[in-house]
Amino acid sequence: MLELDDIQSGVLRPRPTPYVATYILLRIDYRRAGRELMRRLLPVVSSAAHPERPAAECWVSVSLTYSGLEALGVPGDSLDSFAWEFRQGMAARARALGDEGESSPEHWESPLGTPDVHVVLTMLSPDQARLAAALERAGGALRELGGVQALWRQDCHALSTEREPFGFRDGISHPAVEGSGIPGSNPHEVPLKAGEFVLGYPDETGTLPPMPQPDVLGRNGTYIVFRKLHQRVAAFRQYLKQSASRPEDEELLAAKMMGRWRSGAPLALCPHHDDASLGADPRRNNDFHYADDPTGYKTPPGSHARRANPRDASVAGVVRLHRMIRRGTAYGSELPEGVLEDDGADRGLMFAFIGSHLGRQFEFVQSEWINGGEFLGLGEAKDPLVGAHDGTGEFAYPRRPIPRCLKGLSRFVVTRGGEYGFMPGLRALQWLADLRS
Repeated sequence: MLELDDIQSGVLRPRPTPYVATYILLRIDYRRAGRELMRRLLPVVSSAAHPERPAAECWVSVSLTYSGLEALGVPGDSLDSFAWEFRQGMAARARALGDEGESSPEHWESPLGTPDVHVVLTMLSPDQARLAAALERAGGALRELGGVQALWRQDCHALSTEREPFGFRDGISHPAVEGSGIPGSNPHEVPLKAGEFVLGYPDETGTLPPMPQPDVLGRNGTYIVFRKLHQRVAAFRQYLKQSASRPEDEELLAAKMMGRWRSGAPLALCPHHDDASLGADPRRNNDFHYADDPTGYKTPPGSHARRANPRDASVAGVVRLHRMIRRGTAYGSELPEGVLEDDGADRGLMFAFIGSHLGRQFEFVQSEWINGGEFLGLGEAKDPLVGAHDGTGEFAYPRRPIPRCLKGLSRFVVTRGGEYGFMPGLRALQWLADLRS
């Protein structure tokens, strides 16, 4: 059984809707202050066993970068036991992730991707007023503590429509984790082994994933990937308009690129027209397979949703070894409906991916499934929505009597920065607080 009382709530439990959120990056200047910070976070970080808000209706999650663990004085043999991708950091992995050109670390927002980022705090609340009150308390505590500096903050929000900046319903699919008691959204998917997402338990291969040492530090922790992704909403709308013959065709093209209509209704269940009631129904909008559509006349194999999770489709590799828990939260103002010109505002998603294997989960999906097409027999074709395109990208989808091919795809999503973090269990937070040097 999972030790839910030792696992941070943010690892396993879906976020509420609607909500507002803030990501805060901290630098630890003095080791003693960093350890005291860990001690003060313990009472406000909720566990997966008791997900209720412990601090005035505000959920708090805490993660540490490799530099953060160093700053706390974690012994060298323990540091060496972490996953090598985590030790390198996301900026060093940029080429493998497709973060090149305008998405390369040299263009990231400071201090993202630098050794100055030590702690990532994620704070969620039902509304802005309660989040603001929690942030005021947190700011006062940091000033009183001293030796820990807030470097960067990104405010986010989940709309009541549950849509992301391109206009698609978001947060639909999440896997069930064996032993968690939290149902998944796909009734056809057998719960995944806990070790895929939480360290200290067997994974889908039947073995224990490598775990940071000592056990109290690694057990019930996990790795988390943070990415700030700027979305070029106007450019996406312009591309659809230029490629379509009428408004209805624009919506069809958008759905083919995503694998779902904007309402959230899957093409697998309604390939020819949108169904808003289906899209809004959590009991039905993720209840489908792909194996009955091998060619992709309903859901193109190269569409974003099918790439990110091929389900039961025939692809190269074992799909269940590459599943992740995904959280996405919008930031920035919405571009008004119908506007085709960029207003210069920064808008997009703060993404978080959770899993025990940075290499075969996040990095594999990003490099092989999002920015490659060999596993689908599509050659070098990239994800039409989030792939690292350069203006010459193509997206083809099956259609009778002949396939349709969209050309000239540019980069609609630009990486503005990111971090690899380790999300410790609650007992590990106590261990970090009690470190002595």
